[in-house]
Amino acid sequence: MKPNFKSIDQPFSNKINIEGNTYLYFGGTAYLGIPQNQDFIDLYIEGIKKFGLNNGTSRTNNIQLGIYDDAEKIAAARYGAEAALITSSGYLAAQLTVKALSTLGQVIYAPAAHPALWLVENQTKNLMLFRDWEQETIERINSSEEKNWVLISNSMNNLVPEIYDFDFVKDINRDKNIILVVDDSHGIGVNNNGMGAIVNLPKQENIENVIVASMAKALGVDAGIVLASNKIISKLKATNTFIGASPPSPAALHAFIHAEEIYRKALNKLKNNMLLFETALNLTWKHEDGFPVYLPGDSNLAERLLKQQILISSFPYPAPTDKPLNRIVLSSWHTDADVAMLILALE
Repeated sequence: MKPNFKSIDQPFSNKINIEGNTYLYFGGTAYLGIPQNQDFIDLYIEGIKKFGLNNGTSRTNNIQLGIYDDAEKIAAARYGAEAALITSSGYLAAQLTVKALSTLGQVIYAPAAHPALWLVENQTKNLMLFRDWEQETIERINSSEEKNWVLISNSMNNLVPEIYDFDFVKDINRDKNIILVVDDSHGIGVNNNGMGAIVNLPKQENIENVIVASMAKALGVDAGIVLASNKIISKLKATNTFIGASPPSPAALHAFIHAEEIYRKALNKLKNNMLLFETALNLTWKHEDGFPVYLPGDSNLAERLLKQQILISSFPYPAPTDKPLNRIVLSSWHTDADVAMLILALE
């Protein structure tokens, strides 16, 4: 009988013990292995001792912990933005952003935009290819009398995977005002040497770039972030959503502030793991350079690897009745020996 993988009672790591058996785990979104990074854990514990477990007060309270402003300033500098806003989750960061900015222009959603970006619960899913959407969007905006537009998209489709190029926005007439909202939850900390999507967004006077992201994936912090101009961040901080929400754990942000070298070393380890994996197998699978997710295109792979005590990400996609989408996810918590065992199993 297949083990119950739905009731795991231990932290996710490179190995999972279930019913007396040990499985190598190549799934999830902890790309930098931060939940098992002892140096990061030590910083988190240091933060707990200094600031306590949590802070249930609004950021507009008359008595404040200074670490929230400190973390936002450091995040803005680290990722090359004018300003930053940090919330208790990536979902909250996305929701407060799209709700506030959608009033500033005509909204267009890109294909497969994450539900955290939706304005309504049953937002229509756009199933066209991204490149087709690009052309349609250019033509729609350039032929319209409307001057103000809000484009909302993921930075990538992490399931396929596919990283999107937003240079097409430069082909929109410059008399149009564009707010480009990009969810970089899977890219920040990993792609573009950890900088994420922000470095590749188009820089023009008529384009206002806004990055929203979960910090709970590569960065290992239960929080959300918005990176944007001072003007946009000031607007978002004046919303009822921001004012009414409790902030994330100050201990987590203490760890984030002091973890720049930890993130750098973890990213280098991840790059090494990817190099070992890709070189050994001479991959023809669907994957993006620098992103540690691989799509073999074999719906039976998960079952075959399970027999060799290896777990990968596997679930029906896009519909519950479809064949499983099998993906191999590498992390910094994988040792060279872990990667070698995976390679051997695949060979």
